[in-house]
This record gives sequence, C-alpha cells and structure tokens, in this order.
Amino acid sequence: MRRIPQLMRFYPLSWLCIAIIWVACFCTPPHTSLDDVPFIDKWTHIAMYAGTCSVIWLEHLRRYRSSASPRRLLLWAWLAPVMMSGLIELLQAYCTGGRRSGDWLDFLANATGATLGCLLGYLAYRVKYNR
Repeated sequence: MRRIPQLMRFYPLSWLCIAIIWVACFCTPPHTSLDDVPFIDKWTHIAMYAGTCSVIWLEHLRRYRSSASPRRLLLWAWLAPVMMSGLIELLQAYCTGGRRSGDWLDFLANATGATLGCLLGYLAYRVKYNR
C-alpha cells in the first residue's frame, strides 16, 4: 500500500490522465457541433488512450535514468490501460442504468490508442538511449 503514494508522486500526469478518463467515461457527454463528425467518439477514445500511454512512457523515461528493458513498461503502459478500458466498458454497460452503454468498438479504439501511445513512447525510449 505504501507503493501507491510513491507511484502518484513519480507519475502525477499519468494519474491525472487516468482520472480524467474515468470522469469522462461516466459523465453524460454534452451535445456539440462535433457530433456530426463521423466516428468522433472513436477518435476521442484513441486520443485519450494514446495520450495517456505516451505520458506514462515519458514520465518513466524522465524518472529513471538507466536504460532498463522496456518490457516491464509495456505491461504497465499498454496492458494496464487496455484492461482498465475493458473494465470501464463493462461498468458502462451494466452499472449506469442505461445512461451510458458499453461498446466493444470503444474498447477496440482504446486498445488502438494505447498501442499508438506505446509506439510513441518506445520511439522516445529508442531516441533517449540511441538503440
């Protein structure tokens, strides 16, 4: 349990992004003129998860100076957000009383965003350590 405050101190922007995702996924979205853009919802999901995963990678690279293997980071910067996405979609489907709906295409968009974010993070890793 003492590890969570330490992680919050080392990864503050990542935690902020995660909190924003949780809030955004359970509030009722406002109607805007962007509603007419095809697949705007999916693009939003991709952007949220790509941004979050990129921030996790960048904060990790800022925090740790050694060139440790990125495999462990792949677990936390890709798999954990994808699993969180699945949990959110299930909660939207079964726990919001019809106010929000779980959508497998949202889950796919989230996984796509997480993958893009990890690719960007891995690119930053390669640039930093010249590999």
